[in-house]
Order: sequence, then C-alpha cells, then structure tokens
Amino acid sequence: MNKSVELKYAGFWVRVGAAIIDTLLVALVTFPILWSIYGSEYFKSERFINGFWDFIISWVFPAVAVVVFWIYRSATPGKIALGLKIIDADTGEKPSSGQCIIRYLCYYVSIFPLCLGLIWVGFDKKKQGWHDKLAGTYVVIDK
Repeated sequence: MNKSVELKYAGFWVRVGAAIIDTLLVALVTFPILWSIYGSEYFKSERFINGFWDFIISWVFPAVAVVVFWIYRSATPGKIALGLKIIDADTGEKPSSGQCIIRYLCYYVSIFPLCLGLIWVGFDKKKQGWHDKLAGTYVVIDK
C-alpha cells in the first residue's frame, strides 16, 4: 500500500448506518417474497427457519448478495450510499474474493460473543471489527 496515502477509517456509527440501509433493502426484497410463499403467519412464527424457501431467501440470498457486492463494488449499497468501501489491509486495493467470503463468515465470529466483535470497531484505532481483522480488511471513507 502506498504509505503516502492517508486512510480515513470508517467509524462505528457510519458503519451502523450502512448496515441499517442494507437491512432495509434486504427486507424490501425478501419480505414480499416470504409473504407470498408463507403468508402472514410467517411473521408470527417463533421458529428460527420456517422451511427450505425461508432458508434460501432469508439466509442464502442475503449472504450471496453481500459477498457479490463486496467482490464487484468493494461495498454494499449501504456503504456506497454513505461513501464507504472495503479495502485489503496490506495493499489498499479491492479485497480478494477469498477475503470477502472469509469476512462474511467471520461476521458470525464477531456476533456470537454479545456482538463484541462488531462493537470493537468503536474502540479499535483502525476501526476494524474482528471480521475485518480476520479477513485482513479495512472499511474506509471513499474519497
């Protein structure tokens, strides 16, 4: 990475904002489909997964969409809207496909212990969550 370029790391709250935008967009796409398949009872169910299509629409589709956005745009729509992008921590370039997949899977590592790996962004000097550290990425403000 060019050391003369000063990176501006994206902080906790702007990343929360991007996540909220992404969540709303996924909900706008998935909820009508889930409603058409399962009806209103789907939204009253206490089950974690309500069948094959629920798993595909609620878990697989969002995961694939996020990773594809990261690979091709270095950001999800929420990050794009807020002027953020994901970069490789070593080169400052787009992360590799492998890094994107690892980063997504490592969200679960960040979430399981009371979301501490996500909250870590607020305290880390380079604003990395555990998923960023494990994948070797930064989220920066895109100039």
